[in-house]
Amino acid sequence: MNGQQLAEHWKAIAKSRDPQKIADALHDDAIFESPAVHTPQRGKPITTAYLASADKVLGSDDFEYVGEWYGEHSCILEFKTAIDGIQINGVDMISCDEDGLITHFKVMIRPLKAINLVHAKMGEMLQKMAG
Repeated sequence: MNGQQLAEHWKAIAKSRDPQKIADALHDDAIFESPAVHTPQRGKPITTAYLASADKVLGSDDFEYVGEWYGEHSCILEFKTAIDGIQINGVDMISCDEDGLITHFKVMIRPLKAINLVHAKMGEMLQKMAG
């Protein structure tokens, strides 16, 4: 899967808001890096949990992908959204293997006020999902 195909594939999954589709798109050893946690999260179950939580936190009607860049087996998708009146700008950096399974997903967000808000909301959402 080339970078443009990966971008379209991920955007369809994100739009579906279906945790099972997220899990199906991930390699068993997928790595997730988030501004909400210090260390990379490794493995399909934890990566699925973080991406499903991020969808619930960031995936409002305001969420929109506004830019795309492609590599051989990777893409960068720039997004914007708002939570509680705070404008959020960020990027999803996604890589896949030869079979099109996502191997690495990194999220970067700005400004600092947005990072702090997303960190708090992600913590709440992950606790709800775990309990």
